[in-house]
Amino acid sequence: MAKPLRLAFIGGGINSAIGMTHKIASQMDGHFQLTAGCFSRDESINQQTGAAWGLEKRAIYQDALLMLEKEHQRLDAVAVLTPTPAHRDILLACLEYPLPIICEKAMVATVGDAQEIQQRVDEVNSPLYVTFNYTGYPMVRELRQRLLSGGLGRVQQVMVEMPQEGFSRCRNDGNVTLPQLWRRVDGEIPTVSLDLGVHVHQLVEFLTDKQALDVYAVNSTFARVPNVVDTVNIVSRYTDDMVCNYWYGKAALGFRNGLRIRIYGTEGSAEWLQMEPEYLRIADIHGNVRIVDRTAGDNTIANLDRYCRFKAGHPAGFIEAFANYYCDIAAALRGEANSYAIGSATALQGLSFLESANRSAIAQQKIVL
Repeated sequence: MAKPLRLAFIGGGINSAIGMTHKIASQMDGHFQLTAGCFSRDESINQQTGAAWGLEKRAIYQDALLMLEKEHQRLDAVAVLTPTPAHRDILLACLEYPLPIICEKAMVATVGDAQEIQQRVDEVNSPLYVTFNYTGYPMVRELRQRLLSGGLGRVQQVMVEMPQEGFSRCRNDGNVTLPQLWRRVDGEIPTVSLDLGVHVHQLVEFLTDKQALDVYAVNSTFARVPNVVDTVNIVSRYTDDMVCNYWYGKAALGFRNGLRIRIYGTEGSAEWLQMEPEYLRIADIHGNVRIVDRTAGDNTIANLDRYCRFKAGHPAGFIEAFANYYCDIAAALRGEANSYAIGSATALQGLSFLESANRSAIAQQKIVL
């Protein structure tokens, strides 16, 4: 086992939505060790987080820029886990040293900022990886391999859903728990697209290796959080005459996270649900349906040892998928061949698609990319 890579966190305190997930996932397989952090602007939360995660007091910083100055020579990478609107300035600061970066999605909030970041990444030739962690599920990777090897023939239709209920579900007192302030403000790209749209768009390109040519979108506000888009429906035509339908949002009561992928080809179809992550539902050209699990003998990806931390019948889940993605980033940082660690150029492409979708929704017309 190679020596763990030294990692610092900016953001991701114990009160955040995603900090603990990154902490567990980055260290699950021993590829990273958290050695420094600036976790929160709140000094108390910052100190509590560092202490809970075993850092020496000297390695807990209240100022992220000071941490970069003092620690950059002792680090192999830095993870940026702050709210999306704060990413731009932090990413640029990290690239000044330059340090390899692992950035929580969305990389930034606008296409202009993404172009600026990409230009700087190219100038300093330092990697910036974005955590498109849903690609870490073994059966998603298995599906990708089957698609790219022609297992379903020519892919004709893709339908991706990511419904959630967070903006609609009421507490016992009848009120909705309001999200963070930054999630109640929409910019050039609606915040719901920065939260969810970046994932579903990236999953389509990851699975099919095809690119969008045009987009037609409808934005809606259905839920109880006012003045923000909470639901997006998109139709897009891709290369090779493939058509994709997207539906994602936070106004779908009964769905905690209903990520679902359906793909239809000339020789068969496939379906994957995040709530049943160990299985693919495959249909052939004759209509025969079978369920393929992670240990199936004809799998070429999902039954590899790296994805089987424990024996079949004990399902792996979200954090394991996140850990798989961290393994890929570690491999890339060590110079090993890896096709799964996804960088800033892909993030820029996704933000451009979602900005075009928003312009379509505002204009109520198809936008040619």
